[in-house]
Amino acid sequence: MYNKRWFQSLVVSILVFLLIFFIQRTDAVFEPVFAYIGAIAFPIILSGVLYYISRPLTRFLKKRKVPQVLAIFITIIILLCSMFFVVRFIAPIAQDQITKLLNNVPKMVNSAEDIFYYWKESQEIFPEQLNDVIDDASKMAIEHIEEFTVGITTFVITVVSQLVQFVFLLVLVPFFLFYMLKDEDKFQPFLTKFFNERKGNSLRRLLQSIDQTLSAFIQGQLTVSLCVGVMLYIGYVIIGLDYSLSLALFGIVTNVIPFLGPYLAVTPAILVALFQDPVMALYVAVIMIVAQQIEGNLISPNIMGKALNIHPITIITLILAAGSVAGFLGLLFVIPTYAVVKTIISHFYHEWLRTKAD
Repeated sequence: MYNKRWFQSLVVSILVFLLIFFIQRTDAVFEPVFAYIGAIAFPIILSGVLYYISRPLTRFLKKRKVPQVLAIFITIIILLCSMFFVVRFIAPIAQDQITKLLNNVPKMVNSAEDIFYYWKESQEIFPEQLNDVIDDASKMAIEHIEEFTVGITTFVITVVSQLVQFVFLLVLVPFFLFYMLKDEDKFQPFLTKFFNERKGNSLRRLLQSIDQTLSAFIQGQLTVSLCVGVMLYIGYVIIGLDYSLSLALFGIVTNVIPFLGPYLAVTPAILVALFQDPVMALYVAVIMIVAQQIEGNLISPNIMGKALNIHPITIITLILAAGSVAGFLGLLFVIPTYAVVKTIISHFYHEWLRTKAD
């Protein structure tokens, strides 16, 4: 029994859970380690995302006989110029629109109150109990709007307060990115040298599968989000929607979240349209439907294909669970994390089948 694979897997699982249990019990000992990991997590993750974004350009330049270091510097310069363009030309417009939107929120809340109370007072033919229900629903809706406003304000204040720390960490990103691009071919040999040939080849295949999964998700999802955001912006400008650039940028950010992102993107746009002109809310919905049809039938199949192959029900379940546990960051990272875990499990399952066949 001790040589059975299921028994060994059970023992390993028990040991892992015991390790997690003891770490939780002695968290004070590991607190400096967690603090260090938290300090470097953001620049490493951001560098990893930029690595997958910029890697195709670096490899393209290297195929054109450009020296590796020069190709990396050209790639980083292009990224920095793109960031400068965003900060210099797009960010001020978006900031101005967000400021105006936040200043107009109290007026929107007052208008919503007037509409609710006018509609309630005009319903004299309804029983008093129904009027009480309407009154309670109106108060709840107003409270939710006010809470949403406070949440946005708090979010803006938090972002501003952490801007200095963000800039400091951002300085580290080009260094991490440079060495990721420079030493990408050395990572797999460094890990596989600690194993024999058979296990080394298995680990190499696993790392290649994980790399393909992350590459498909990051490159594909960001490209799809950018395309959808551009289409939303063009549509918003055509119909004359207020705060069109800010709402389109919000759509780019939320579309990074699979499946749920489009619904999050259109929500503030519809609310703004309702207060600007109720008919315009219908136009916003049409724009989102058209953009999603183009994205679902033309863009995503050609860019992402079926690389992740995750069922929509699984995506919804993961997003709901991650959102309740880790908030917005959970929504961003749950799908790629699940895809990587799925890739690892699938790899070991096929390795087990191959071993069994031998």
